[in-house]
Amino acid sequence: MEKKIICIPGQRLCRLDPSYTLGKGTYKRQEYIFSSLAGIVNIDKRENISVIEVLSKDQTIVPAPGNIVTAMITTLNQDMCKCLITSVSGHELNETYRGSIRKQDVRTKEIDKIEMLQCFRPGDIILAKILPMTEAHTFKLTTAENELGVVIACSEYGHPMIPLSWTEMQCTKTGTVECRKVAKIVQENFKGSF
Repeated sequence: MEKKIICIPGQRLCRLDPSYTLGKGTYKRQEYIFSSLAGIVNIDKRENISVIEVLSKDQTIVPAPGNIVTAMITTLNQDMCKCLITSVSGHELNETYRGSIRKQDVRTKEIDKIEMLQCFRPGDIILAKILPMTEAHTFKLTTAENELGVVIACSEYGHPMIPLSWTEMQCTKTGTVECRKVAKIVQENFKGSF
């Protein structure tokens, strides 16, 4: 009888080399394969390569580098903002995870001109990508791609906002315009509607 290996999210499974590749429930960090789920390690041998995957009944999902996540901005200062990650690739999480976006990870151009208050506000819902891990307790995020940024926002008066461009959103009640780093998908959904 084959012995089953049980793992937890974040557990290092093996070194990444040409004979191993990533499967479901895993992610790569540095030169190792890690588990993103709690479950049983399965090695699926195909031709000259073994696919390392984690099989889980309840599919407990944990954010991993490269994942697109939905998060809510909680606090910000001139150098960074903090947020709570609520879903990974469209799958709602059982618990939230802490994340942060540094000024240099907001966008790719004119980084020296970025003002965090012109990009995000507390309460904004954003799409972001998880960067490679550097700290154990906080996920570093980026919104530097066009598809990433604010997807839902309320004005300072508490009313929903709609995008005007990739840098501006407008209050639906007062017409007030506020600056944001708007996700491209949101702009496309509202194109031609105002």
